[in-house]
Amino acid sequence: MNTTALPPLPYRGDIDGLRAIAILAVVLFQFGLPLSGGFVGVDVFFVISGYVIGGLLWRDYDATGRIAFAAFCIRRIRRLAPAYFVVLLGTTALGWALLLPDAFRNHGEAVIASVLYLPNVLAFRQGGGDGPLAHLWTLGIAAQFYLLLPLIMILLARWRWGIIGVIASLWALSLLACVWMTPLSPNAAFYLLPFRAWEMLSGVLLAIWGQARGAQWRGHPALSSVGITMLGASILFVPAGPLFPGLLAIPPVIGTLLLLSSGRADSPVNRLLTHPAMRSLGMMSYALYLWHWPVFALARTLRGDMIWPEALIWMALAMGLSWMTWRYVEQPPRHARNLTGRGVFTGLLLASLAALALGGTLIARDGLPSRFGPDTRMFLAVSEQDLDALPPCKTAETGPLSGLEICAIGPAGPPEVLIWGDSHARALQAGLDRAASDAGVPAIMVARDGCPPLFGLRKIDNQTTAAQDAACTRANKQIRQALGSMPGLRSVLLVGRWSYYATGEGVGLDAARQIGLFPTDRPVSTDLSQPRLLTQAARTTVTDLARLVGRVQVLRQPPEIPMYDSRIAARESALSGMLLVSAPITSTSVLADEIILRTTLSDAPWLPLAGKGAVTLLDTWPMFCTAGKCLAVQDGQVLYQDNNRMTHLASVRLRDTLGPVFE
Repeated sequence: MNTTALPPLPYRGDIDGLRAIAILAVVLFQFGLPLSGGFVGVDVFFVISGYVIGGLLWRDYDATGRIAFAAFCIRRIRRLAPAYFVVLLGTTALGWALLLPDAFRNHGEAVIASVLYLPNVLAFRQGGGDGPLAHLWTLGIAAQFYLLLPLIMILLARWRWGIIGVIASLWALSLLACVWMTPLSPNAAFYLLPFRAWEMLSGVLLAIWGQARGAQWRGHPALSSVGITMLGASILFVPAGPLFPGLLAIPPVIGTLLLLSSGRADSPVNRLLTHPAMRSLGMMSYALYLWHWPVFALARTLRGDMIWPEALIWMALAMGLSWMTWRYVEQPPRHARNLTGRGVFTGLLLASLAALALGGTLIARDGLPSRFGPDTRMFLAVSEQDLDALPPCKTAETGPLSGLEICAIGPAGPPEVLIWGDSHARALQAGLDRAASDAGVPAIMVARDGCPPLFGLRKIDNQTTAAQDAACTRANKQIRQALGSMPGLRSVLLVGRWSYYATGEGVGLDAARQIGLFPTDRPVSTDLSQPRLLTQAARTTVTDLARLVGRVQVLRQPPEIPMYDSRIAARESALSGMLLVSAPITSTSVLADEIILRTTLSDAPWLPLAGKGAVTLLDTWPMFCTAGKCLAVQDGQVLYQDNNRMTHLASVRLRDTLGPVFE
């Protein structure tokens, strides 16, 4: 195989300095430094990649009239593949020790996507991610671009101006598509090549323009000053979120282009960029990008949230791994004279097949749960409990509840009972289905997470979007209107996290959750405190339900176990005894006296109504509490998903309590 190519382009230390700025911005942003737009370092890398790769391809084409595609691929593989596969292997080895089965299974998917050059597509489908390979989406975009650009040039090789015209057209289309798509689908604009290609094509066009003019890249020093100012302002102030990339990506791209176009001029900016420390960091920027996120993600798994002094230690570890990878993994293949093109492709094929087999094994074996002991598997079993044996929930297409997700409960037939609630109702589905089947009474369940099952209220929740909050209000209004068109109903069960709605906040491990309740179309005074507003809404809701349906029942909220979460408990159990692991924060029990205030507020709307016979209150506490202590784990069985929702196993054990719902 002939891999002969022209000599490499002259070394530009300013480009390595620019890489150093980009990787520093990314690393410091990821480790928590308040750089609002540190992530734009990725955009800098995109522009540099386009400039370097486009310049090499155009230089070869300009000299020979063709594109040596095989030689180009071999250079890219030598440059990128060795470190890439070392990081895949290293993160998998660490993941074996640190990742829970579902996360390790997801890691297997990420390994496969990375080998197939599709990690950005996986990130788009999953809406991002926090696994140790989540950062490889950028390399997926770059790899796809490295294949697309030479193919375009090969197809148009006989038409010189056609290549330039097509590249310029694709640049304009990609930029317009990015600006158009960002508000419509931020994930697509962020992760997919068609909406990011313009950044790399900007570098390509600059390289072609410079070579056509014989540019020495010694633009006026003011250009470097403007460029570094635009780039610095982007790193400091561009906000993360759904507005990026779009128009917000233009300043860092322009800033990078200005720095590249004047990078060989004698200016203070370029003297900074070509400082030996900056050049050294830039040369190992690829390895540092590969390692920084796995170190951060796995350290967070091991230690939880970290403070700055600890973050500096982990950054130092990432730097050490990066230097060793650059020195002993990246450099030898790049300079190995005896490594033929056939050897490069054979090595890539074997490494890819091994990685595909590894990822496939992790998926097929569900993340290898056998790695962990029985205590850990006890908590892991919570996420494995599923509702496959139950009728699936689906969105109603017709009828008074059209557009709402409805779960069939019990035997088939016209529903006689409506279960209306939030995520606590979803957690009860298995037990409700068992109780309804035992009684032979068909029912339906309408549940919306974080949405109080009460009329006349709207909510603002810091864990949901404004659209989701508005959808909650619309759904509750629709349910009220629908009840008059469902004459077969004779009973309603209300299920909710009443303490959350009464206090307006979570507790313990979810204390950061906050919700505000406000009246809608009901004449409820806005001067009422939230507990009184909840009580008044409960009273009017019960009155309406009694008139429209008849019998009203309410499930007393199970006791909250503030410092419990099954997933965190599983992780703590799995990592127990490991070096550097942080102290456990979970507890599987709580004294009833410690949650007396939230319990009082949770029960307050319902006890007076139950005393008057307006509702039947079904008490869940006897199953969870004894001798003044409430337990999330009993007799080796986990009864809680998190600090407030029960498991499906617990709901089945509760079916005797739920039985009166279907009498």
